[in-house]
Amino acid sequence: MKLTGLLVTLFILTITGCAQNNPGDSMTISELKEKMKTNPDLVILDVRTEAELNGPLGKIEGIIHIPVQELHHRMNELNEYKDREIAVICRTQNRSGAACDMLRKNGFNVKKVLGGMTEYSKK
Repeated sequence: MKLTGLLVTLFILTITGCAQNNPGDSMTISELKEKMKTNPDLVILDVRTEAELNGPLGKIEGIIHIPVQELHHRMNELNEYKDREIAVICRTQNRSGAACDMLRKNGFNVKKVLGGMTEYSKK
């Protein structure tokens, strides 16, 4: 009986983990750069801090900047972009994942950028 419970728990954790890593919820740096060239409606949201935005990794021109710590209170600033695809970027992709979860729950079409600005600045 305990083995069955353990197997069911492991199965549920596996399913949940796979759902959180849905490839449709993210884009690579190459995909981001291609969309920047071909999709004039693409919105790029940078959720890093102000210090990071002005730091050595630089920033992408034309972005919207809302630090993830402020996103919950400033989400209404994005309402005009609700029907557009929003690429969410941070330094390495951790905060952008959290921002995407928050935005997705509020009806936004978002994708986190894999590797974040660390990868963007390399390519």
